[in-house]
Amino acid sequence: MGKEYYVHPTAVVDEPVEIGEGTKIWHFTHVMSGARIGESCIIGQNVFIGSGAVLGNNIKVQNNVSIYDGVILEDDVFCGPSMVFTNVFNPRSFISRRKEFRNTLVRRGATIGANVTIVCGNTIGQYAFIGAGSVVTKDVADYALVYGNPGEVKGWVCQCGEEIVFRSGKASCKACGKSYGKIKDKVQLWVGIE
Repeated sequence: MGKEYYVHPTAVVDEPVEIGEGTKIWHFTHVMSGARIGESCIIGQNVFIGSGAVLGNNIKVQNNVSIYDGVILEDDVFCGPSMVFTNVFNPRSFISRRKEFRNTLVRRGATIGANVTIVCGNTIGQYAFIGAGSVVTKDVADYALVYGNPGEVKGWVCQCGEEIVFRSGKASCKACGKSYGKIKDKVQLWVGIE
C-alpha cells in the first residue's frame, strides 16, 4: 500500500514518523522522527517539525515556521508565516536545557498570525486569534483576540474569525449568527440560544 500523503522531493522526513491521510508537506521542510502529524494538514515551505511535536488534523502551517518538541497543536489550528514557538524559557548556548523544555498547547481552531512569537509553557485557547507580530507571554483565553508586545486581550472573536462585541455578557456574530456568553474572561458558545 502506498503513502496516503504527499511529501515534496526536497522535503526530509525522518523515519519513523506518523503522517495522516491527505496531508501535504512542501518544499525544504524537515520532519524529525517521532513527530506526529494528523490528516489533511498543509505544511508549507521551509518548516521544521521536531521529534516531540504533535499536530492534529486539518492544521495549516505557513512558510518558515519551526514547531519544536513539546508543542501540541489541536485540530484546525492555523500558524501564520514565520511565526515562532520557543521551547526553553531561559536559553544559553553554553548550558544544556533540553530537560527543561516547557510544553506549549494550542487549542482547537486557534489562529496565530504572521511573525508571532509564542513563549513556551503557555496555552492558547480554542478559537483564539493572535494578531500578526504579537509576543505571547502568558495563557490566552478561549475566543480571545490578542495582539501587541506583550500580547494583551483586545477583544473577542467568533469561531468563524470575526470580532464579536459583548453587551451584558452576550454577543452574536454578525457574520455567521453564532451566539456567545461571557462571564469575566470566560467565553462560551451558546448552542440553540438566539
